[in-house]
Amino acid sequence: MKQDEDALSEELRLLRKDVHQITEHRLFTSQSTIGKILATSFGRGLAFGLGSVIGASFLVSVVVFALSQIDFVPVLGEWAARIAEQIQTGQE
Repeated sequence: MKQDEDALSEELRLLRKDVHQITEHRLFTSQSTIGKILATSFGRGLAFGLGSVIGASFLVSVVVFALSQIDFVPVLGEWAARIAEQIQTGQE
């Protein structure tokens, strides 16, 4: 019985130590106010939005370029050529 209490006491001590380390972590101490949390969330949102737009633009350009290279299938080749032509006229 004493051995179980000692083991439980030791586990509780280790748990308290871990909780203390977590609460002292930079993530918790740097975002201690609502303003800091809002500013951080806003910055993360801006970065995510910008990354999404850049990634989508790159992906669409790669897909359109790949489709414009398809000439052996008449329907797809013609469709891809029209898309490429629209993009070229939109850039001018």
